Amino acid sequence: MTAPDFITLLLYLLGIFAISTLSAKRISNQKDMFSAGRSSPWWVSGLSGFMTMFSAGTFVVWGGIAYRLGIVAVLINTCYGIAALLVGRYVAGRWNQLGVSTPAEYVRQRFGKTGLHFFTWTMMLKRILGVSVSLYALGVLSVALIPQGTLSQNWAIIIFGLIVVVYTMQGGLWAVLMTDVLQFIVLTVVVLMVAVLMISEMNNPAEYVSSVPEHFFSPVAGDYGWLFLAGWTTIHFFIVGAEWAFVQRFIAVRSPDDAKKSSYLFGILYLVTPLFWLLPPLLYRGQTADANPEQAYILAAQSVLPPGVLGLMVAAMFSATASMVSSQLNVFAGVLTNDFYRAFFNPNATERTLVATGRMFTAVLGALLVTVALLVPYLGGAEKLIITVNSLLVVPLLAPALWGLFSRKIGIREMCLVALTSFFIGAFLRFGIATNPLIQETNSLAPLAAYLSKNVKSLEVVVGVILPILMLLALERLKRGTDPGWKVLEDGRALLQSSILESNSPASFDSFPARMVMISLLVMAVGMLALGIFETQGRTVVLSFGVILLLLAGVIHLVIRKLGVAYK
Repeated sequence: MTAPDFITLLLYLLGIFAISTLSAKRISNQKDMFSAGRSSPWWVSGLSGFMTMFSAGTFVVWGGIAYRLGIVAVLINTCYGIAALLVGRYVAGRWNQLGVSTPAEYVRQRFGKTGLHFFTWTMMLKRILGVSVSLYALGVLSVALIPQGTLSQNWAIIIFGLIVVVYTMQGGLWAVLMTDVLQFIVLTVVVLMVAVLMISEMNNPAEYVSSVPEHFFSPVAGDYGWLFLAGWTTIHFFIVGAEWAFVQRFIAVRSPDDAKKSSYLFGILYLVTPLFWLLPPLLYRGQTADANPEQAYILAAQSVLPPGVLGLMVAAMFSATASMVSSQLNVFAGVLTNDFYRAFFNPNATERTLVATGRMFTAVLGALLVTVALLVPYLGGAEKLIITVNSLLVVPLLAPALWGLFSRKIGIREMCLVALTSFFIGAFLRFGIATNPLIQETNSLAPLAAYLSKNVKSLEVVVGVILPILMLLALERLKRGTDPGWKVLEDGRALLQSSILESNSPASFDSFPARMVMISLLVMAVGMLALGIFETQGRTVVLSFGVILLLLAGVIHLVIRKLGVAYK
């Protein structure tokens, strides 16, 4: 990285804090801090959900898979889009109809205090692992970019983690949503620029095709077969449909229709964008076959980006991780504040006390995330940890919670039975047999261990996805009567919806989100034009992006003026 790159990165970080400071002015109570006062525009929630799925792990894990195995990495990521479209069709609107302030409030109503404790602590453990891996991946990428000796991997993790914690503490969900939109803009611009520059430097497509492995253009490869893709789609249907960071976005919008539209936007983006942002490692494989797969993405970007824009690439990777980390910090701080501190320790807490408590929990959780991220190298590889944890924990934990939105029968006993049975069977087969070094060739379990070790991904799909769904179907059929939590949920739904209808006035136009987008585009446009003027490398592409961003900012300005007049 050069001096212009560091300047670009610094300006980006200052921009994040500026947005966080402006967002903090919109926080007057804990609902503003943790659910944006149920006034987020649907497109903001949709872009934020899209970014929440991103992390630096996207570049390390999926970029590495794209470099090693090819186009299958694109197929894996389009699974997110299919899942989000299904959630928009069947689930998103139903979450908004509940009228709850936090997802944990639903769990407490539907599954009681026991369900709240079980779900909160198990989900928190899972997310701390997953998000910490993403923070660790950001450290890996930073070390690859920054000159050796300038910044250690551990210090990169600590510094970037601290930045996310501070702006999330300050601005709450509004800061998370608006910085996600900024991060979406930065990520999209930089990734598209890398793809365009790499394509423009490709002299002979036929030579590229002959230089990559034979399986490179196959939709399935290695351990990632059709069963894995089907299972991955199912897993992410439950993630997008029931994980609290995404549910929070369905709750934050004004209406069920807005919740559906936010999920549809998320889904469409994931159907059309994976090919573009995985092009760099795909194309880089044609240039070199012996690169470190985990660093393939950033090495590809480094090979084509002009000075100044490479700093924006670091900002984009930080953006991806920051979105995931800030979302999880905000949602779990909200749960601990609303559904534990206020519910069990201080029912009469003032709004000012709740906001302060939420910020304290954000800081504590942030410190825990950074600590675990520093320990990731001792816990296993990034790819293994992310995929194994998701496959074994996601559906067993989330399926019963999502099932409870529609079923009168499923209760806390069924939730615990499905989650614990599926997880322990999966963990036993995955780690107790398939990869157990104590099982020798002469052992009677050796043939089973050999078979499972060769079919690890299929094992994770069968035990982590198919088994819990089959268990829920069986329990739905066998159990008689209505679970008490269903009646509590229905009574709460009617009461909360009634209060919402009484308190809601016709929505007025809120120009704040659009103005933040316009200003972000304008600043980036000016930066691109300046780089294009002073740097010769990639000048045409950089200037073209600057002009396009400037035009988009102008269009948004006109839309704001038109809507502002219409709502007066």
